Amino acid sequence: MSDREPPRRRVPGPARPARPEARRRPGPGARPARRPGAGRPAAPKPLRLGSPRPRLRLVGLALTLVLLAFVVRLFQVQAVDASTYAAKAEQNRYVGQVLAADRGEITDRSGVALATSEDAYDITADPTMFAPDMLKIGDGPEQAAALLAPILGQDQETLVGKLRPKNKALRYVKLASRQTPQVWKQIKDLKSALAKKEETDKSAHNVLAGVFSVATSKRVYPNGDLAAGILGWVNGEGKPGGGIELQLNKQLAGKDGKIRYAQSGGRLVPTAGGATETPAVPGSDVELTIDRDIQWAAQKAISDQVKESAADRGYVIVQDTRTGQILAMANSPGFDPNDLSDADPAALGNAALQDAFEPGSTAKVMSMAAVLQERVATPMTHVVVPNRLHRGDRLFKDDVDHPTWYLTLNGVLAKSSNIGTILATGQLGKTQAQANKVLYDYLRKFGLGSYTGLGFPGETQGILAPPDKWSTSQQYTIPFGQGVSINAMQAASVYSTIANGGVRVEPTLVRGTTGPDGRFTPAPKPEKTRVVSAQTAKTLARMLESVVDDEEGTGTKARIPGYRVAGKTGTANRVDPATGKYRGYTSSFAGFAPADQPRITVYCAIQNATQGSYFGGQICGPVYKQVMEFALKSLQVPPTGAKPAKLPVTFQR
Repeated sequence: MSDREPPRRRVPGPARPARPEARRRPGPGARPARRPGAGRPAAPKPLRLGSPRPRLRLVGLALTLVLLAFVVRLFQVQAVDASTYAAKAEQNRYVGQVLAADRGEITDRSGVALATSEDAYDITADPTMFAPDMLKIGDGPEQAAALLAPILGQDQETLVGKLRPKNKALRYVKLASRQTPQVWKQIKDLKSALAKKEETDKSAHNVLAGVFSVATSKRVYPNGDLAAGILGWVNGEGKPGGGIELQLNKQLAGKDGKIRYAQSGGRLVPTAGGATETPAVPGSDVELTIDRDIQWAAQKAISDQVKESAADRGYVIVQDTRTGQILAMANSPGFDPNDLSDADPAALGNAALQDAFEPGSTAKVMSMAAVLQERVATPMTHVVVPNRLHRGDRLFKDDVDHPTWYLTLNGVLAKSSNIGTILATGQLGKTQAQANKVLYDYLRKFGLGSYTGLGFPGETQGILAPPDKWSTSQQYTIPFGQGVSINAMQAASVYSTIANGGVRVEPTLVRGTTGPDGRFTPAPKPEKTRVVSAQTAKTLARMLESVVDDEEGTGTKARIPGYRVAGKTGTANRVDPATGKYRGYTSSFAGFAPADQPRITVYCAIQNATQGSYFGGQICGPVYKQVMEFALKSLQVPPTGAKPAKLPVTFQR
């Protein structure tokens, strides 16, 4: 084996490019070789972009800030102000509405409705729905007002003002209160017609889309002006304005309820929770002591006479002598509580309780009661009555000039002698001051100078000064009904006291109430006060019969065939409320029947008669007769059949 190293084997590698000089020389048809120094143009330098990291950092920062703002706001809403926003959400989602309570009825003693309520609607609107951006017209309120004005009976400009209020965010206005269902139906039909036209005519606009209604009730008086002075009225806003409506408003009105429900777009969401309802509690029904038929007869009689006499006003009261319950209380002129727009403001109210006037000779029965009860005279006592009587600083006379009369005490009452009454009451004390004190005490017992007990709004208690305040003339005029003021109810109560055996029973107008549960609660029993003895009352009743039955009496026009009638006339100088001076007369008649078994008292007074007679016996006597006859027949009170006692009126010297 040779010591020589074997030859190294060459490993093939990548081929190297041939050197230029070793390249193939060009031949025919070959591309010419490049000239020395004319190589390819240099490639453009690549565009180098800025680093994206700053921009990413900026965007990230902005997003972080936005997210941070959301987080902060979310924390504020859900944590810090959560309760506030929840309350606002509830307020916007839930709507509350008052549920008006049904007002109780007022009925007469037989259950006949005198005041009731019927369905009605308050017409409302959402002013924002009349804005130009909603209706797409600028005169939406004007067009709506033009349609509504004749239906609602309102001025068009007034309605425009309500539909375009200064507060642009206002969502509720009341256009009219307590409209009849017919009025709302008319508006609803017109609203529907405009909505249908809008569907087919793109140029049409439903200008009544924002008009709505709220169910309520309206007070109605089915008998018109009958007993309006007693009932009072309820105005268009549901507020009572006098009479029983005002006096017993708490019982009649009931208690309004509330409803709270979820809404969306003004519509109820029945599936939403959280709705609550407090039902309304209806008012109680009030039953009066009034008899509707007797009230009608009394109202017609006094209205006819006031018109015939061209008088300022008049009143009639009918009372049950045994219970004190008032069967009728009529005033003329009156008013219709259904529509006060044409009512005379002076006729509103109840003049029979609110007018204070000097009663005149009907008050002599109290003077005679004191004389008989104190036993200073009897019906047969002789009283010499001169043509004139000088007392104090005055010269007194009777209503007619006459020669000296020789009358019994019964005759003094029958002929209504002022002078005879002064002479009789002068015997009540050893001095005139003592006599005044005794008479004053009896007047107070009969109810003068005090409220009747009815609690009626606006009632007057009259004027009766204490005896130490009586002027010189009042000492002698008060015994025959001048210088003292009363109301018609007080006057009627005096005669009911005599008719009831000398016991005064407080007059009542309300028999009781019926609550929402249907239970009847009678009114409290009236107070009773003995004023004179039963014997004195019986004697007075016989004396009062002479006024009507005897030909020399002043009340012959009050006679009722078949019945014994006790009564007294009155004609007093009248104080003009406007001037405070005497002008005209107060004419009156008071009495009860049957005289021997009294059941009914009737009192009538007419103020300032200017046509025909002004004497009480002449113009009030017939009213008394007409009303008393009707009441006796209506209550089926039979004649007693007993003959009247004929007490002498005069005596022979």
